[in-house]
Amino acid sequence: MIEGDIPRHIAVVLDGNRRYAKRLGIPQFMGHEKGFNKIKGLVEWCIELGVKEVTFYCFSTENFKRDKKEVDYLFGLFRKKVGEFKDDKVINDKKVRVRIIGRISMFPLDMQEKMKEVMEKTKDYDNFTLNLALAYGGRGEIVDAVKRLVSSGKEISEGSIRESLYLSDDVDLFIRPGGEKRLSNFLLWQNSYAELWFTDKMWPEFGKKDLIEAVEWFKERKRRFGK
Repeated sequence: MIEGDIPRHIAVVLDGNRRYAKRLGIPQFMGHEKGFNKIKGLVEWCIELGVKEVTFYCFSTENFKRDKKEVDYLFGLFRKKVGEFKDDKVINDKKVRVRIIGRISMFPLDMQEKMKEVMEKTKDYDNFTLNLALAYGGRGEIVDAVKRLVSSGKEISEGSIRESLYLSDDVDLFIRPGGEKRLSNFLLWQNSYAELWFTDKMWPEFGKKDLIEAVEWFKERKRRFGK
C-alpha cells in the first residue's frame, strides 16, 4: 500500500482500444476485449493500494450510434463479462460490490437481467465498489436526477440532486488513457473537484506502474476544493 493521502474514488475512461488494435494490426474488436479484460486487474491493484472505489466508463449513450457490427460485438462482450462477474473469485473473495450505472433500459432485456443478477449477488459486499458505466452520459444522469426529484416533489438542492444521481460519490482522481484531454460527458457532477491525470498510453496497455504513477502524482496535489 502507498503511504499518504491516496484517492478514495478513481474514475477511468477506457479509451484507446481501437487505436491499440490498429497499431498492432489486429481486429479492432480484439482491442475492446483486451480493454475489458484489463478491468479486473486494475480492481485488484486498487485494492492493494487502499483505494475503495473505481468507476469505469465502458459504453456511453452516444456509443449506440457506432457501426452496428461493433455495437453487436460489444453487447456480446458485455453479456459474457458482466455475467462472469457474478461467480468471479476475485469479486467474491475480495467482497467487491458491482454496480452498473447508466440508462440500462437501453440494452436488450437479457443483458439487463445479467446486470441485475450481478448487482443483486454483490449488493452486500462492502470492501470495495466497482462501478461500470454502461449506456451512460453525464448530462443525461443529471437530467434523470432532476426528473426523479420533480416527480417525487422533493426540494431541488445540491444535496438532493447528488443523492438522486446514479452515483453519489465524488471522484478524487480522474484517469484518462489514450492521449485525449477531455471529460467526454463522464461523471460531470462527481468530477467537479477531481484531479485530472492524462497519459498517452492506450487503455489495453495501461499497467500497475501507470496506476501507481497516477496515485503518486495525486498525493502531490494541493486540493483546495475552490477555497
